[in-house]
Amino acid sequence: MSTLIDLEDIWLCYGGHPVLSGLTLSVPEREILALLGPSGCGKSSVLRLIIGLTPPDRGVVRLRGETVSENGRIIRLPEERDLAVVFQDLALWPHLTVRGNLNFVLGSKKVPREEKDTRITNALRRVGLTGMEHRYPTELSGGERQRVAIARALVPDPDAILLDEPASNLDVVLKRDLLRMFRQILKEREGTALYVTHDPREAASLGDRIAIMEKGRIVQVGELRQLRALPANNFVRALVEEI
Repeated sequence: MSTLIDLEDIWLCYGGHPVLSGLTLSVPEREILALLGPSGCGKSSVLRLIIGLTPPDRGVVRLRGETVSENGRIIRLPEERDLAVVFQDLALWPHLTVRGNLNFVLGSKKVPREEKDTRITNALRRVGLTGMEHRYPTELSGGERQRVAIARALVPDPDAILLDEPASNLDVVLKRDLLRMFRQILKEREGTALYVTHDPREAASLGDRIAIMEKGRIVQVGELRQLRALPANNFVRALVEEI
């Protein structure tokens, strides 16, 4: 299985304070990798590097083997990286309907109108929002807005989807159902995803593997059973004991 996302020896500082220190991380094609760690450990900075919003001070970011950022330089802009992002605040456009939100992201893709309509219809069906195409985000529940954000990420058929704690504001039942649905969709389309979370249960329910971060570094990567059997340190042991 080839590697889709590859970060090699990444160093990053903000205002003179180290955020990432020699971080190395790979996401193979068709894998859902959960990036787990406490608030402030650098998880969101990893996403910003992959998206192309921030260059590493030192190190290399590659997508499908191509260098897209390196040593303080952004080589490929975010819009050239064929990635979709679901942020914690969802970032839905309130003045656009559900269909309008999905249609907007296809605007730059030069997709024929008939194919565009088919993609939108299929994405809404997959997330269970058929019949809600003409509603506005303010007319939807929290769980429904989450589904719109996921549909919007799916509709351009990106190389990978990056998610920054999108389920953190949902109750336990809604969160469980949303993660189950998202995992099923990704497996059906053989998609690749990096899911950022501070919740060990979310990481375990969604990820094929879990990458555990502590203070700007990846301390261990593996399937849950591997992390339980041979935790790298007490920090990892404490996290997996919560699951």
